[in-house]
Amino acid sequence: MRLPFPRPRSLAGQLFAMQAVLIAVLVAGYALFSYVSDRQQAEEAAGRHATSVARTVADSPSVRAAIGTADPSEELQPYALRVMRDTDVDFVTIMNPAGIRWTHPDPAQIGRHFLGNTGRALKGVTFTETYTGTLGPSVRAVTPVEDSGGRIVGLVSAGIRVEAISERVQDQVTALLGVAGGALVLGAVGTYVINARLRRHTHGMNAAELSRMHDYHQAALHAVREGLLMLDGQYRVALINDGGRELLGLGADAVGTSVAELGLPAPLTGALLASEPRVDEVHLTADRVLVVNTSPVSGGERRGTVVTLRDVTELQSLMGELDSERGFTQALRSQAHEAANRLHTVVSLIELGRAEEAVDFATAELELAQALTDQVVAAVGEPVLAALLLGKTAQANERGVELVVSRDSRLDDGVLPASLSARDLVTILGNLIDNAVDAAQGSVGARVTVTAYAGEEELVLRVADTGEGVHPDHADLVFQRGFSTKPAGPGGRGLGLALVRQAVQRHEGALSVARAEGGGAEFTVRLPLRGGVTATAPSPVSGGSA
Repeated sequence: MRLPFPRPRSLAGQLFAMQAVLIAVLVAGYALFSYVSDRQQAEEAAGRHATSVARTVADSPSVRAAIGTADPSEELQPYALRVMRDTDVDFVTIMNPAGIRWTHPDPAQIGRHFLGNTGRALKGVTFTETYTGTLGPSVRAVTPVEDSGGRIVGLVSAGIRVEAISERVQDQVTALLGVAGGALVLGAVGTYVINARLRRHTHGMNAAELSRMHDYHQAALHAVREGLLMLDGQYRVALINDGGRELLGLGADAVGTSVAELGLPAPLTGALLASEPRVDEVHLTADRVLVVNTSPVSGGERRGTVVTLRDVTELQSLMGELDSERGFTQALRSQAHEAANRLHTVVSLIELGRAEEAVDFATAELELAQALTDQVVAAVGEPVLAALLLGKTAQANERGVELVVSRDSRLDDGVLPASLSARDLVTILGNLIDNAVDAAQGSVGARVTVTAYAGEEELVLRVADTGEGVHPDHADLVFQRGFSTKPAGPGGRGLGLALVRQAVQRHEGALSVARAEGGGAEFTVRLPLRGGVTATAPSPVSGGSA
């Protein structure tokens, strides 16, 4: 049979037990020290009091006068009893130099020899001692009585019983124990309250469980590939894992730094500082696209924020390519539909016996389509950009916008360096064209003009439209994530131009917006060509239309 082991006491319980024992030991030690100290002080005080009484009696003229009488006890015994009563001592014994008592609280002891030491007093010295006499142990003082000539004519001893001193100390100790007990109770209550609070914060776990949880916490923190960021109630970085440092480009000293001082893009900083939760928000850093989720941590009060970061840079790029492919597919579907209409027209003309008109119609359509392809390929020999322009031309045509490749365009195949990937070109030019088509759609003479050429040191991509243009106050805001003058669609808006700027900055290029000659906006991208290329002359081919 397996016996169940008791669960170890929680950390709060262990601290409570330790603190209770510590307080009890301290209080008991203090009580013992106070008892010993008070007893010693009480004995010293009793000795001083007895000395004072004995010296007062010895210096009394009436005592000296009575000693010279034939029966000193007759006058000294009542006097000694009055002094005992008035000074709160247990005995006052007056004796001759030989130690024979003249006074005593017990009259039967008068005339007997004094029990105690008198040697030093006979030498003129007043002293105190603890001695057991007829009344039991006592603290006593013995002092000489001198006549006017300085001769010792008697001795005086005054004392207080040790039992009486113990009773006085006992009363003080009783009061002390009461105070110590109250302190112990208050300490125990305070310790219990503090440990109850600690127990709530540690959820009743013991030290081993807390240590194990910390180990699990550290292992999980560094094992998670996504970025994890924890902010305290003052929006300072309380915790960040390796993935978070990598995604945000932060160093090891980020912990303890305010979010506003991390140097992150303004939209991302605003999302981290927001009090309400953020769910799957897309934000851009210098070279990454991040999906950000925030969740406030609260337990009666705001304790901070938990932030998770997912890197979707590659995914966003693939989505851009997918959108381009989808656009190409739609363009092909539209062209297939138009081709079917034209084919039906040709077939109908033949059936009507108008063969020559059918040939003329088919030839004219082929020449128009081939002319458009020739114009684009002649101006832009780079295959990725050429394919992109052909697809975007068909898309623009479907939306009632004419897309034109300008006469100044000239970009031969093999001109672009390997460092400038086709994916980035699609991101830059594709988003600029999409933005321009959106702006031009619905305008009078809707047109988008694309210019692409390579100089000796840079690649220039320019896209102009006939839309309303960009207000000068929005020249910089237009490139921030989330900014858009159009209503948000199902997928949101304001990301395309932000992706363009991110790609341009990644290649150390420049992006600007100005007013086009015919109205609308003109976006210009300049990308450095490392190593340089041979300048190409503007194309003599006129721009075609979709």
